[in-house]
Amino acid sequence: MTKLKNILLVGALSVATFASAQTADSVVTLLFAGDIMGHDAQIAAAFNDSTNTYDYTDCFRYIKPYVEKADFALANFEVTLAGPPFKGYPQFSSPDALAVAVKDCGFDALVTSNNHTCDGGRKGVVRTLDVLDSLQIPHTGTFHDSAEFRQKYPLIVDVKGIKLAILNYTYGTNELPTPKGTVVNRIDKNNIINDIAAAKRLNPDLIVACMHWGIEYDTVPSRSQMQMAEMLKKQGVDLIIGSHPHVLQPMEVDTAANQLLVYSLGNFVSAQRTAPRDGAAMVNVRLTKRCGQKPKIEADYLLTYVHYPKVGDKRLFYIVAVADAENGLLKPIQSDNWGRLSQFAKDAREVMNRNTNVPEAK
Repeated sequence: MTKLKNILLVGALSVATFASAQTADSVVTLLFAGDIMGHDAQIAAAFNDSTNTYDYTDCFRYIKPYVEKADFALANFEVTLAGPPFKGYPQFSSPDALAVAVKDCGFDALVTSNNHTCDGGRKGVVRTLDVLDSLQIPHTGTFHDSAEFRQKYPLIVDVKGIKLAILNYTYGTNELPTPKGTVVNRIDKNNIINDIAAAKRLNPDLIVACMHWGIEYDTVPSRSQMQMAEMLKKQGVDLIIGSHPHVLQPMEVDTAANQLLVYSLGNFVSAQRTAPRDGAAMVNVRLTKRCGQKPKIEADYLLTYVHYPKVGDKRLFYIVAVADAENGLLKPIQSDNWGRLSQFAKDAREVMNRNTNVPEAK
């Protein structure tokens, strides 16, 4: 089930409309998830020997209720859909079935500019966009060409009458060049300032910047992350959502400025098993808009874990809510292997204890 109603062309912009129209006092819920990866073990787990097809549905089934209930949900799609042969690290190409399952889980849009964007060359960039378009999944960060960039950037989404302008940038592409003709948004201060100014001219209620940045596996934001975050906030970005480190980094809501900063949400799903890369958090954002006022931002987080049980001769992947496991609500996949989950939860909460005004969801 998806909450997306339609795609409208307004002027030169693609506008995705979600849910129902805004009332005089509107409450909207957003959900942001971290890195959707596609390692070799994940590809093997999704393969059905009897049908010779791929199916990722089971991977998302336990987390799906949390994603679906948000009015708008977005994640970082850190693979390409370059077609066969399917392969994981270091140059990802996942089956199209991964995108199908992501949509079925309830994600309404994806950001695609990250350090693996160019893994499949021009075919990878273009085919990924073509598949997402065919599934009617709005996306931003990469583009077929400069004309599409000018027409569709920033991505504008209307969620129950609250208009969001979504920006997306990556620090780099693992030294792979941007394929000729395509556009892959890179972190460049001047370009970002210009893009924010262009977004403001569209009169959104809020500007969202999804930043692929930071140092891998470091739970402390780097100096460059903090400097860029300050620049984004000063330029008027309301929600800053970070990815790339593959581990959790702190979050904060500046209540005076009414801005959310999430440095890194970690691995929503991957085959990285070295703690603390085996889990993540989803951040839930509650927007309250009274007529004529800017939406008030409140947020909390939900810890998630990638459960990796052996079933027969296969390792399977299940994204689960840590709280559900702790409360014994996952009996179909409950196992003696929850010790790793418990250690992840302990370590993650130590990181999240550095949050400011972003508590754990109850």
